[in-house]
Amino acid sequence: MTSDTTQTEAVTAELEELRELITGARVVLWDFDGPICRLFARHSAQDVAVRLIDWLEARGLRGLVTEDERDTLNPQIILGAVNRRRPDSDLVEALEERLTSEELQAAASAMPTPHADTLIRTWTAVGARLAVTTNNSPRAASSYLAGRGLDSCFAPHIYGRTQRLEHLKPHPHCLNRALTAMGVDPARALMIGDADYDFLAARSAGVPFLGYARNERKEKLLRGAGVKVTVSSLDQIRNALLDQA
Repeated sequence: MTSDTTQTEAVTAELEELRELITGARVVLWDFDGPICRLFARHSAQDVAVRLIDWLEARGLRGLVTEDERDTLNPQIILGAVNRRRPDSDLVEALEERLTSEELQAAASAMPTPHADTLIRTWTAVGARLAVTTNNSPRAASSYLAGRGLDSCFAPHIYGRTQRLEHLKPHPHCLNRALTAMGVDPARALMIGDADYDFLAARSAGVPFLGYARNERKEKLLRGAGVKVTVSSLDQIRNALLDQA
């Protein structure tokens, strides 16, 4: 058997797995930043993280974030670090609100993920129900979707970050909220995500998972976490949907 034959068989097997995932899904749970859009494409997440750190330092609270955490320049990591050291505090509430404000600004200039709008409308048209399950602010997700004319495809099922930051993915809280509200068995749902914590949350909730990997780094991250089926373009999902129509 040649290597070309082996590769062809692997591609065929993964396409069949993709079709099985799609066929079984009555509800599709979408991560927001990645599969739907690049939230910080023009409103840099690194700059947001720096502003959050500066805000803490102006209040003499630099020590709440370690050097390693600062070096990530990841606003979610900054917020999580402060929450671990000052849980349930007014400080965390204020910092989370600042991050939400930044995400709302980012939503206004976010870059749509290629083929996302079309896939969302196609999946809705064939009868699936959709929800957003994200670590971002639900207000930012709602704002973006309304701006793209996609809010009717999801409303009211947008589940995002709350003041209970321990419930962020990989905790399955936002997925469980969606499943309960939509009255669906986890096995009849499907989550689309681009990060290992999306997969871990879906696994904890008992929800089948489909990875979106827009580049090799994302692909390696998802495969390393144990994801079996990935796509590099959302058009692959739409084509599989149309094949079944």
